Amino acid sequence: MKRSLLHGAFLFEKRAKTVSCFGVGIETRYMTALKGILRVGRDVLLIALSTVALGEVGLRIYNSIDPLPIFYSGNPDRFRGKPFAPFWNFHLNSRGFNDVEFSTHKTPGTIRILGIGDSFAFGVVPYEYNYLTLLEQYLKQSGHNIELINMGIPSIGPKEYLSLLVNEGFALEPDRVVLSFSIGSAFSESRRRKFLDYSYVASLITYVLERWRKFEGPISGGIEGPISVGTYDDNAPTFTDDAYLALELKRGIIFVRNKVTRLGFRPFEERFAEAMSYISEIKRLCDSRNISLTIVLIPDEMQVSKPLQTRVVVASGLAPASFDFTLPNRLLHASFEELKIDYTDLTTEFSSHSLNDRLYRPNDSHWNIAGNELAARLILQHLSAQLGPSEASGQQ
Repeated sequence: MKRSLLHGAFLFEKRAKTVSCFGVGIETRYMTALKGILRVGRDVLLIALSTVALGEVGLRIYNSIDPLPIFYSGNPDRFRGKPFAPFWNFHLNSRGFNDVEFSTHKTPGTIRILGIGDSFAFGVVPYEYNYLTLLEQYLKQSGHNIELINMGIPSIGPKEYLSLLVNEGFALEPDRVVLSFSIGSAFSESRRRKFLDYSYVASLITYVLERWRKFEGPISGGIEGPISVGTYDDNAPTFTDDAYLALELKRGIIFVRNKVTRLGFRPFEERFAEAMSYISEIKRLCDSRNISLTIVLIPDEMQVSKPLQTRVVVASGLAPASFDFTLPNRLLHASFEELKIDYTDLTTEFSSHSLNDRLYRPNDSHWNIAGNELAARLILQHLSAQLGPSEASGQQ
């Protein structure tokens, strides 16, 4: 009996040791596998971080040599066209502007006007149909010895208008500055630096993902700047219906009453004050140099198109009474009059003509050929009354 018990205990202990060894073996293999996975994960992470770091350094070096618009910069050169790049049947000049070559020094007796603005001034139509090209032509036909230099750069705003004028414009000895103020984009939040903008790699990835979004028609702006080649089609849509509606819906927040804002967007009053601070400084600097300033208020298409207004209102989910499509204009008028800034607002005339004529490209917030023609005529009427003997003498 005693021997049996001892034998049983011996067998139990042996089996326990076997199970224990088996358990230790499993645990050892598990730990070995886990360590292997962690090593692989560590190596992958190190490779990824090294790749991102090298990519970040490489992109920053390249951008310092050849600036690209996809990387954030407060400099207007970010979106400036490439010198001599093709634009429809024309080539940009040596400074990347959509205009012919010009001399820094003004010819005596010439009235030199600088056209400052964003993509409206740069234009999406061929050079000969651009409203600033036409305006110069019409002023010359009216007997004025005029030279109008188009310094429009896509995707810039009031802050960049000031920078461009100070860094390049004043050196050209202008007699007058015609500043095209696009209501639909001048208060945009898109130019404010976002968190991801601090990383060049993240900016590149964001750009690639955005380019995957559906659109139709030519691209007016991209990694090589605002380049359009081929045959211009005034009736070709730039975006799909949905993409354009989303764009206008985003812009439409500035027309909403009662200080309604969306998450992530500053109140319109704050954006308005910021824009006016730059305009006020432009006025002060022009006055100090005896340079006349005229601001042209360019309406967004939703301000003059009733069908587009209806689509934006319905898509917003707000009541029609929540929108005031002339609110920014009234605020700008009051501010300009207080600062004694000469201006002309094209909204009323464009609203009237839009009842019978299409003035904007399909699914595009920019003017078509007819819109450019109308704008040139309206600005001509205003400037013809403004041009006086002091300017005609080319005193600068």
